[in-house]
Amino acid sequence: MYKLYALWSAPKAEDAEEFERLYTERHAALAAAVPGMRRFIVSRTDNGLEGSEPAYYRVAEMIFDSQEALEQAEHSDEWRRVREDAGKLIEQFGVTLSVTIGEETEHPLAA
Repeated sequence: MYKLYALWSAPKAEDAEEFERLYTERHAALAAAVPGMRRFIVSRTDNGLEGSEPAYYRVAEMIFDSQEALEQAEHSDEWRRVREDAGKLIEQFGVTLSVTIGEETEHPLAA
């Protein structure tokens, strides 16, 4: 599997409700329509390690079968719409978006 992680910073407390509405109703819906994606998982973080503040507010995982599948998706109209909408959220709420991409490697659990 090949994954893209979208890591969002938190909006201001007074903007959180509207950010959540737009993120879930509009942005996530656009992202879910990207062609070639195997799974799409979004999380809203509550806590960081040992009770600290979380490093990110929202984390989205876009999971593809391969790097090639992700690269094909990047040329779609759906991908363009997601990128445009991300820009709107960043501009409207002053949040940041970091993206990291890589291949999944599974390690066996300890016995």
